[in-house]
Amino acid sequence: MTDRPYETKYWNVQQEEIQETNENIREAAAAIQSQEAVAFPTETVYGLGADATTPEAVDKIFQAKGRPGDNPLIVHIATREQVETVAENIPDQARKLMDAFWPGPLTIILKSNGSAAENVTAGLSTVGIRMPDHPVAQALLKACALPVAAPSANQSGRPSPTTAKHVLDDLTGKIYGVVDGGATGVGVESTVVDCTGETAVILRPGGATKEDLEAVIGPVKTATDFKNEKEQPKAPGMKYTHYAPDAPFWLVEGGVDEVQQEINRLNKEGHTVGLIASEEHTDQYQGATVRSCGSQENLHEVAHKIYDCLRFFNDSSVDIILGETFPKKGVGVAVMNRLEKAATKIIK
Repeated sequence: MTDRPYETKYWNVQQEEIQETNENIREAAAAIQSQEAVAFPTETVYGLGADATTPEAVDKIFQAKGRPGDNPLIVHIATREQVETVAENIPDQARKLMDAFWPGPLTIILKSNGSAAENVTAGLSTVGIRMPDHPVAQALLKACALPVAAPSANQSGRPSPTTAKHVLDDLTGKIYGVVDGGATGVGVESTVVDCTGETAVILRPGGATKEDLEAVIGPVKTATDFKNEKEQPKAPGMKYTHYAPDAPFWLVEGGVDEVQQEINRLNKEGHTVGLIASEEHTDQYQGATVRSCGSQENLHEVAHKIYDCLRFFNDSSVDIILGETFPKKGVGVAVMNRLEKAATKIIK
């Protein structure tokens, strides 16, 4: 990485301008081809991309994010043909998932053919690949014409970015540039599914649910929580603390009464409290700054808003953030996975 801070470039790409020949897209692609790290939107969150085949380029991602070196990266591609530039021995179940979900929020773990840089795979024999469903990402990846490693474009451990502003808040001066394509859609990262065994295994829940996958390939397993701190994770989001805001974040199990009791207790101790709540309950709380993250009846909306809510309180004066819990069904599994990873305490 350069010895001086970057003067981080900003490229604004309007919807009507999205094509691989767009001047801003071409400039951002040329930066990636020149082994720089550039942030760009996907349909899930903003990613920080670099040439997946060049260790020196990928290292700029790790340095900018402060990311642990044993945490593998996901390779982003523009076309199905690019799968075999980094993977081999692709099983039928993986091809069926590609047919059904690509482009989309699904990362597939496959056997690496050795082309991806070792710091992309973290030295593993496998590699995670996905094809994002966002017009800016697709145009940029096509213009790059190479596989691009891209974790979320945030400081490691902080809430993932769903806008270009979130990226700039975390990484200004640390990366070459950011392509602003507006707010992202899904809001939580892609589902990661391991297809290297006989039965597919979900390593990280995300925008594509277990039920979605099973409708295509039959029974799918779900990995248990990552317990061994010395063990190397096979996918992002398995081992380390993620998605956390600056202030302590406590999840409160139960209903409105239980949450209000915790607010009252903290108020008596002199704390200023923030609360992430469903829109059905926001008017029922007293003594806290309340931020709605969407309806209990629309967990896709909650997934879309959850990181923005966590980041909202970074710009406020609260010293403790509480959060309601959500049903672990459908995309709610991914929502609760992220909230539990972000939480410093879970109050039962």
